[in-house]
Amino acid sequence: GCVLVVSVIEQLAQWHNSTVKAAMERLCNYIPGKYQIIHHIIDREMNADVVCHSLKLCKQDPGQPLCHLYPPPKVSCFFTFFKATDCGRTNASIFFYFLPLQKSFMGFSSVCAFPLLANLCEKIKYVMRNKLPFEDFDGDKFSTFPTLRGYHWRGRDCNDKNTTVYPGRRPDNWDVKSDSNCNGIWGVDPKDGIPYEEKFCKGADSQGVVLLGDSAGAHFHIPPEWMTVTQMSAKSFANLPMAFTDELDWPQFSEITGFLNSTIGGWTDSLYLRLRRRNRCNHRDLQNISQNGMLTAYLSFSLARNQLLDNPAIVIYATIGNDVCNGNRDTLAHMTTPKEMLSNVVQALQYLDSHLPNGSHVILTGLVDGRFLWDNLHDRYHPLGQLNRDITYSQLYSFLDCLQVSPCSGWLTPNETLRNLTSERALQLSNVLKEIARSEKFANFDIFYMDFPLRQTAEEWHKMGGEPWQLIEPVDGFHPSQIAAALGTSITWQKALHEWPQVLGKENPFNDQIEAIFKDQGGH
Repeated sequence: GCVLVVSVIEQLAQWHNSTVKAAMERLCNYIPGKYQIIHHIIDREMNADVVCHSLKLCKQDPGQPLCHLYPPPKVSCFFTFFKATDCGRTNASIFFYFLPLQKSFMGFSSVCAFPLLANLCEKIKYVMRNKLPFEDFDGDKFSTFPTLRGYHWRGRDCNDKNTTVYPGRRPDNWDVKSDSNCNGIWGVDPKDGIPYEEKFCKGADSQGVVLLGDSAGAHFHIPPEWMTVTQMSAKSFANLPMAFTDELDWPQFSEITGFLNSTIGGWTDSLYLRLRRRNRCNHRDLQNISQNGMLTAYLSFSLARNQLLDNPAIVIYATIGNDVCNGNRDTLAHMTTPKEMLSNVVQALQYLDSHLPNGSHVILTGLVDGRFLWDNLHDRYHPLGQLNRDITYSQLYSFLDCLQVSPCSGWLTPNETLRNLTSERALQLSNVLKEIARSEKFANFDIFYMDFPLRQTAEEWHKMGGEPWQLIEPVDGFHPSQIAAALGTSITWQKALHEWPQVLGKENPFNDQIEAIFKDQGGH
């Protein structure tokens, strides 16, 4: 975090031809709220590594290599002093700002030291432990609040004072008097006295969509304008509080459960939106149960589905990277084995079988071949290195690996042998999923397997005139981008439509009438 922020300040000073103090004031004005800062004299010949080590915010552990993002500086001595104050009330001539970002791009434990976010830490820790909405007054696992695992992650509750009212349930008495399933369809047609829910949704194969995923499914994203000084402004940081209370994830734009127009580039297309267009009775019936760094097998316990009261669901089980990705030096030893994969997934499926309504479907998604990352990014400049053309993704990967906080040491490495071994393990685990789909039977759902559609996504994007690197998140150099998510939706939909049409259900012939009467059905 220190190296990142000092780098931004130095580049702001360079870009605006200002002092470091002026650059710090500029950054403080960009970011909402007041922040503690530390004053420090910075020699222009010194880089962020030197500054952070001098303050002991970065350190070299005994027996460990010295981790640095930049080449060593040309000078060897400098003077430092410290003083804490608030932005806008400074009296030192030169200083820098320290924002203790997460140890890696995958978590945010040290953010609690940041005054603006300290009051959010306990809330965020709660939702991370439970993967349930923090603000849920009736305890039905649905919320009227967007972040902190609220309706960005699960369909918005339409009555947070009644535990029997929530998205995805079968209608209570055809919703004659009120909307019990939050799909915006309720009341009685005055022309014939038939409840609208019965008229439009009875026998319509209504179903929800649930994602059990990792950080890719949660749609992890750090806005590049947060660290690209040529694009930086106050507007760049307007979404910072929302981003942190959503764990730096953007599920509302994601491939499986996205429902809002993207504000982070690209466009939004999702399995949920397509199911909703196919049958508007599916409105708001979505759950994104994903978490950064979490093995997907342990997420099913946060599912909100009642076998007796709710509609069936399509569950996407997407373990595209976490089982082979870690930041350990002996990364291969910490990867999930095929035996462990079999046990974990079967356990999760058994749990789902005891909670999903009959007629549900489960789609197991294979792991990605992450060699795509190094092949397409290693010699490109990271957003932090674009101004001076001095930081490539290869340098970033090596820096994170040295700190043992790499999101994936097996793929984000110049070691081709290790990259190949990681992909070999990923293929072994995908084959476990494929065999489970072939051989295992469950009472309440059928089960299917599909490879992660990276190759098809890249081919489709190439046809559209795009470059492969644009399918990867620019800041972390690891996750699928918004473009990749939207293209992946189309590929998954077409596969299901042609090979498993029963999974998607039939098209509702009353969609136009539903829209004419109920408009946007209460929105999302």
